Amino acid sequence: MIVKDYQDYSKMIDHALLTPTMTVDDLEKGIELALAYDVASVCVMPYYVKQLSDRLSGSSVKSSTTIGFPHGANHSQIKVAEAQRAIDDGCQEIDVVVNISQVLSECWEYVEDEIASIVEVAHNASQKAKLIFENCYLQDNHKIKLCQLCSELQADWVKTSTGFGTSGATMDGNLNSLQYQWKVLTAPTQSIYTVTRGVSQCTADTDPAIASVSVKNGMVDSIGVTCSTCKAGTYGV
Repeated sequence: MIVKDYQDYSKMIDHALLTPTMTVDDLEKGIELALAYDVASVCVMPYYVKQLSDRLSGSSVKSSTTIGFPHGANHSQIKVAEAQRAIDDGCQEIDVVVNISQVLSECWEYVEDEIASIVEVAHNASQKAKLIFENCYLQDNHKIKLCQLCSELQADWVKTSTGFGTSGATMDGNLNSLQYQWKVLTAPTQSIYTVTRGVSQCTADTDPAIASVSVKNGMVDSIGVTCSTCKAGTYGV
């Protein structure tokens, strides 16, 4: 992918505001930063979705939140209820952590039913669903199976990690999943330049990495991303 215009880059950024110690003031400043740089979306803790949606109204920045975050262990019905509440509050993209225990147990019927139920809630409201795998706990066969399920169930994206596990996105994980998916969404690290086939989104948190984009005459002049705290990586189905 050749990045030409500023928005070719800014609209790849999902600005995550998920650190549990963030105050309301921190959240508001993060939202203001995301609006200033016209990123793709802002992901906040569920309790703040209504305020986020109100702040983003009239802009091209999407509102996003997490479901079953960060462990994925909530009962499926709770996750469905979380997703519905988030959408009722104006959420446009939901980030859902799969049930890691059930994935490792290879209880695929449970995993498939849960993903299908949540994707249905999002799509019935014409919104999008992203499934988070937490790759640091999984073997390749788990990741491959999850990619297949999410593709079959028409999830909008899949994501490597929450950023709160034992590790985040890795190049090996990206390349492995790319064998099964066309689009890669990843954190703004060297992988965004190395894995260029179909890159469509990256994730960033409160570290203002997006400020390192140099724009001249409406065109991207240079990109120097150094976001030390960005851990999560995402794939699009």
